[in-house]
Amino acid sequence: QVQLVESGGGLVQPGGSLRLSCAASGRMFSINAMGWYRQTPGKQRELVAATTSGGSTNYADSVKGRFTLSRDLAQNTVYLQMNSLKPEDTAAYYCWGFLRVGALPSYDYWGQGTQVTVSS
Repeated sequence: QVQLVESGGGLVQPGGSLRLSCAASGRMFSINAMGWYRQTPGKQRELVAATTSGGSTNYADSVKGRFTLSRDLAQNTVYLQMNSLKPEDTAAYYCWGFLRVGALPSYDYWGQGTQVTVSS
């Protein structure tokens, strides 16, 4: 069984920074892609940033220049550094992984979610 464990959410003032972490753990799995989505009540979950095993990274237009996604391959961990936070960044942030476990087809895995609130 594979799990994605998140940490780092919280309350921050506009203009502030937060860093989210997500670690994948389990047995016999490989990572095709990992990243972060976010969701606010009544809206669809949207991609924030994601990186592939080949090293390419994509960002939502709304976070380009403010958020940086990095990864630690040895620890199967991705980090989302969020700077210059705005109230509209307030959302539940979900770690996402497109992982292959053993010989099974790759599948979407999700973390439990962590709340980010940007407010004065």
